[in-house]
Amino acid sequence: MNEFKKKSEITFAVILALLSVILIAIPTGFQRSIYVNAEGAKARVISTDDSTIIQTGLFRQGDQRCTVEILSGSHKGLVMDGVNMLSGSLADDKVFRSGDLAWVLVERDGEDNPIFINMIDYYRLGKELLAAMIFSLVLIAFARFSGVRIVISFIFAFLCIWKLLIPLTLHGINPLFMCIASLMLITTVTLLLVGGVNRRSLAAICGSVFSSLLTALTGYVMTHWMRIHGSVLEQSESLLYAGFQNLDLTSLFAGVVALSAGGAVMDLSIDVAVAMAEVKEHAPGISRKELIKLGLAVGRAGVGT
Repeated sequence: MNEFKKKSEITFAVILALLSVILIAIPTGFQRSIYVNAEGAKARVISTDDSTIIQTGLFRQGDQRCTVEILSGSHKGLVMDGVNMLSGSLADDKVFRSGDLAWVLVERDGEDNPIFINMIDYYRLGKELLAAMIFSLVLIAFARFSGVRIVISFIFAFLCIWKLLIPLTLHGINPLFMCIASLMLITTVTLLLVGGVNRRSLAAICGSVFSSLLTALTGYVMTHWMRIHGSVLEQSESLLYAGFQNLDLTSLFAGVVALSAGGAVMDLSIDVAVAMAEVKEHAPGISRKELIKLGLAVGRAGVGT
């Protein structure tokens, strides 16, 4: 029986890994850059000129001149001056130094010749990938095959949001529905992948899905009752200006609340389910009523944190 369970878990993990590969290959329909005469590229900062930066207290305004070497894209090898515009925002402004890696926008004329470089942000992709690899290796070393399944669940959840939730929402499907559907899919797959195909995972899935639906419904009712517009989401208005005027930002706001709470709900659901499974295994004669009371006690302790 244990051998069959192990084989089923391996099969399920392989299927999810293949589905993740398929999701990676699926086009979103938004591959075309919104910049008609520009190309994003990785660049190295060779030198900087801070003489035109005006600093008042903590805030910087003006612009920083940077000489950069393009390291990727069709203009690889190009050395050109770039401009880093500063607006006085600590959250948005970046000040570059010699040797930094940056993400830049190379703007071109009608003949595809580079005419201007706009400094966008620090280039963090390499460090992010390294951090993800270290995290995955440590997780796998600690949890072994369970760690592999957890990593697959992370990747699948990320791809569901990137390849399904965002594109389908922008294509016109109700964002609240898409957030709920994505959350239910991610919850089901994650709990089956991490907890195995068994009754405790099924119990955790039922509890998590019900709680998430209740969260989404509450969010939807409260946003309308308290007249909270979805534009309170950071940079959400830019979606409207980018050509998605029909996007329901209020429904998106309610859906994002449910989606962001999904991880905590999932965590508490599996904790209670596993705890009750252990109690039942060690006290098989316990009544259903007593088991429910114990489950509520565990849940109350977890809700506070």
